[in-house]
This record gives sequence, structure tokens and C-alpha cells, in this order.
Amino acid sequence: MTTAGPGRPRKQQAVRPGATAREEILDAAAELFTGQGFANTSTRAIADAVGIRQSSLYHHFSTKDEILGELLGGTVSTSLAFARAVRDHSDDAGLAAARLHAVVSFDGSQLCSSRWNLGVLYHLPEARAEIFRPFMAARKELRTIYGELGRELAAICDADPGLGDAAFRLVESLINLRADGLIAKDSASTTADTVLTLAGLRRDLPAVRAAGKELILRFGGVALRAPAESLAG
Repeated sequence: MTTAGPGRPRKQQAVRPGATAREEILDAAAELFTGQGFANTSTRAIADAVGIRQSSLYHHFSTKDEILGELLGGTVSTSLAFARAVRDHSDDAGLAAARLHAVVSFDGSQLCSSRWNLGVLYHLPEARAEIFRPFMAARKELRTIYGELGRELAAICDADPGLGDAAFRLVESLINLRADGLIAKDSASTTADTVLTLAGLRRDLPAVRAAGKELILRFGGVALRAPAESLAG
């Protein structure tokens, strides 16, 4: 028998990814929430999927809502950290297209490549509860940055000022495409290209892609290491 921590006996060897029992619990919950629904998933089912006792789960999370809140926050924390860094990187108008392209591509990649398609949980009635306010605030800030970047680009290429909001909606449409099994390896980058095409910059795409990739290389690693508590700004 292995343990999930001091005094927390595990029923079996760990079978889930994660360096800690807490990470394994999150992984199991993500699978169950997205596969059979939040309301239909009990904490006992989550504990069984990890191979720990239900009482042991409560050493890490007080409620099922707390688990959902952490999972939802994780869907935006990395993208928000990246978007903040890119927005604040430079006020050079020449980088406006690259900034928006990079944010769309990076954010879309997070939604497309995460182990579980947690974005399908965004519209749960439960996700509007007070406990999920940090997630809702972070998602709103991310959308606001999209808007800022879109307006910045629209001002120099005579595009629709609502370009950023359209980009945000296009990125989140990847959640439904993934649910329908329609995600491809290049879905995120194609979405970013589509946004720039809407701005009338199809001919500039090769240069914009290259500049956007440089931003991802520069700030992507930092964003991936950003702790969830950094969502507070």
C-alpha cells in the first residue's frame, strides 16, 4: 500500500498523472466532470478514480465546488499571464498584429491541448456561484485584454474595433470543436490567422506569424510557470 501523504493511505498504486495526490484528484475530477457532468459526479467517485479514500480527498479539498473552481481557474491562468506579458511588452504599433496573433495562438493552444476539455464547463449554472468569482474575474480580464489588443490593431489597419472580442469568441469556439472531435494540430494557429485575415492582413501573415512566435518563445515559458494566485493581478 502506498500513501497520498502523512496518514492518508492509498488503496492502490497511483495510476494518474500528477506529482501529488492533489494533482491526481484534479485530473480525476476533470475527467469525470467533462465525461459525465458535474452534478452527476460525487466526491466518492473522484476518490475512487484516484484510488484513495473519500475521507482522504477532504484533506485536499473541502467541497466538490472547490475542485471545480481550481479546474476552471487553471483554464485561464496561463493564458491570462501570457496575455498580460504580451500586452505590456511594448507600445510599438508595429507589433500590434503580432501581439494579437500570439495571444490567440497561445490561448487557443491551451484550450486545444489540455488533457481534458474543461472549457465545456464554462456555462454550467454552478459556475456562476460566488465561489467561482476569481475564475469569472480572470476570464473577464482576459477578454478585456483581447479587446485592448483588437482596438490597438484596428486603429492602424482600419478594421472593426470589435476585432478583439471576435477573436476571443473564436478562440472559445475551439472548445465546442474539440467536443465534436474536430480539433486539428493547427487549429489554434489557424484561428489566429483567421483573426488577422478579418483585419485585412492576409498578405502580412508570414511576418506576423514569425513575430508572434517570437513573443510566444519569450513569454510562453514564464506564463506556464506563473502560479494560479497571480490571477489577482
